[in-house]
Amino acid sequence: MKKLVSVLMAAAMILCMAACGNDEKVIGEEAQSGAQSGEAQSGQSGSQGSYNGYAFTAGGTTVQVDADFAPVLEKLGEPLSYFEAASCAFEGLDKTYTYSGFQIITYPDGEKDCVSTIVLKDDSVSTAEGVSIGESKERLQEVYGSGSEEGNMIVYAKGDMKLCFIMQNDEIASIEYRSKVLEV
Repeated sequence: MKKLVSVLMAAAMILCMAACGNDEKVIGEEAQSGAQSGEAQSGQSGSQGSYNGYAFTAGGTTVQVDADFAPVLEKLGEPLSYFEAASCAFEGLDKTYTYSGFQIITYPDGEKDCVSTIVLKDDSVSTAEGVSIGESKERLQEVYGSGSEEGNMIVYAKGDMKLCFIMQNDEIASIEYRSKVLEV
């Protein structure tokens, strides 16, 4: 299990750095507001206005992709571990905050750090819709419907983000909330 977690963490870091080689900052279209199943409407808005993507909640704190991370960090408190590296897609530092059961990766956006990726690492946490690592593909599709299959991933796009379920033997091996800002 530790080997799988290490591999998944390495994959998340690679995805974070996938935009290397392009100095141009890419921001998605203005998010539209709306209250659909699985959306966060907590009054906290992401960096592009009202939020209409999937959100993750930990300890009563809602974390949204592309949102300013400072208020989230204040609410979540000190992470178990912290890592930073020069961003190859933006000017500044990409930062990784590891908490029990999940990891948040940020990208620099001017004076603030915004959430680029949220990685659920084990079954101690779940999506807002109640899906966690180890559950079956059948259960995933009961909750979210059929998503776009991309290799070993099932992807659900909403707004300027994607909710990705990495599958192994028809079981969820990892769950990632990803900003489209990382796509080039």
